[in-house]
Amino acid sequence: MGRCRERDDADRPTRRPDVLVVGAGGSGAALAARLSEDPGRTVLVLEAGPVPRFPPGFPAELLDARLVPGARPETRVVRAYPAHLTPDLPYTAVRGRVLGGSTTVNGGYFIRARREDFDRWSARAGDALWAYERVLPFLRGLETDLDFGATSVHGGRGPIRVGRTDLRHPAAEAFRAAARELGHPDEPDKNAQGAPGFGPVPTNTAGGERINTGTAYLLGALGRPNLTVVGDCSVRSVVIDRDRATGVVADRNGRRTVLEAGEIVLCAGSFASPHLLHLSGIGPAKVLARAGVPLVQDLPAVGAALSDHPQVVLEWTPRRPMGGPPGSWLGGALHLSSSGGGHPGDLEILQSLVPMAGLVGGRATVPGRPLALLASVQTPRTGGRLRTVSADPRVPPRIEYGYLETAADRHRLREAVRATAALLSTAAFGEVSAGVVEPGPRAVEDDHLLDRWFRARLGTSQHTCGTVPMGRADDPSAAVDAHGRVYGVSGLRVADTSILPAAPLRGPAATAVLIGELIAHAIGTNAPGR
Repeated sequence: MGRCRERDDADRPTRRPDVLVVGAGGSGAALAARLSEDPGRTVLVLEAGPVPRFPPGFPAELLDARLVPGARPETRVVRAYPAHLTPDLPYTAVRGRVLGGSTTVNGGYFIRARREDFDRWSARAGDALWAYERVLPFLRGLETDLDFGATSVHGGRGPIRVGRTDLRHPAAEAFRAAARELGHPDEPDKNAQGAPGFGPVPTNTAGGERINTGTAYLLGALGRPNLTVVGDCSVRSVVIDRDRATGVVADRNGRRTVLEAGEIVLCAGSFASPHLLHLSGIGPAKVLARAGVPLVQDLPAVGAALSDHPQVVLEWTPRRPMGGPPGSWLGGALHLSSSGGGHPGDLEILQSLVPMAGLVGGRATVPGRPLALLASVQTPRTGGRLRTVSADPRVPPRIEYGYLETAADRHRLREAVRATAALLSTAAFGEVSAGVVEPGPRAVEDDHLLDRWFRARLGTSQHTCGTVPMGRADDPSAAVDAHGRVYGVSGLRVADTSILPAAPLRGPAATAVLIGELIAHAIGTNAPGR
């Protein structure tokens, strides 16, 4: 493992890296691995958390696909951010702080964004790079599809192994039968852009093991002489010299260090990347002034918006013991359309085969406890924001999700809850379910009571995007271009889900890896002499 070096003549690296990547998560690991495939390009990766050198270096619970490490905010490999889902509802949002980032601690859900998302992003950015037909080869190239193999839609030789959940569990069989009873179509391949319906969940898991981007992309590349990955190294800010990024200030082992590089790419995630920009003096002038950060580049769009998916959990009581999940905590998923949303499949009902008590307790089985369906609204929307409140990097930013602000927001969440309750009320689901724990029938039918119920139980899908949104240069609501280049500062890019103007119609884990692939391609094609 490399080490962070002080910036002085006696201890200067013999060659500064061509590219310095901040964060080895869903996007950063993929980006760094692809960039280092060129032996003429040197790449340095700084990861705030630990960097195991071999898969056995990951604790077993981080690779067990039946568990969700991120459901436990006290876990050492996550960073917990205080946030507010609504002005009156505080929340703790977590992000991975380990090799592989959130792909190491999330649920393993790996569904591609919809064609509509790519069309919207392409139009917003004014660049065909983001059109579905252009990204499809990259989507194929990043995966090995264990169910469909290499086709015109799927890849057969990529780093991420993608398999679909086993629907033979009694609860999953009941979910499928209930969806059919209500007339919802089957959707056997949720990565093929077919009509929304019920089907298994594509996951970055195989044989019950989570495949994070660290193990998939970086561990096999660590032997390359042009790639260095440094763990437990926290970046405090980007160094800007005359409107050009020249390096970063970082802490490791109690030492403050400055590392120079030809280009800096922030892949720290939708919370940390905008926060780093703010701490570097890049962001809304008024926000930075209040935080006591000297202004370098007035870029109002950084942190001005935040997009995510509100979620509530409906638990149900099994009639009989069903055993643990066969390989993943996930069962099936149903996508259906809200009324008047204009976005087909914007409501998601996701099945957990592990009780919520098990997910938050780190156990795959908890006998006697209810199982759950997770209902969320995935209509593309921005409503929150992220503001830096102090020049001290140790002080977290203020994160506001802005959920349930409009009548349309509340209407869609009611529809998601009612659709879930309808599934649980079918004869098919009644074969395995003794009933819904809550809400009761009266609350489901009454708008006021239902609003009060979900306001008290609101959560989030942890799908944050939009805090450093891409767009055209003349768009004041944009912070980066389609290639992740930060407006007004040369030599600096952002490559993670913060650049997506709004969260996609499906969870963004697969899209995060795609971003790493796309921005690596953009850097390669834009490099001098290429």
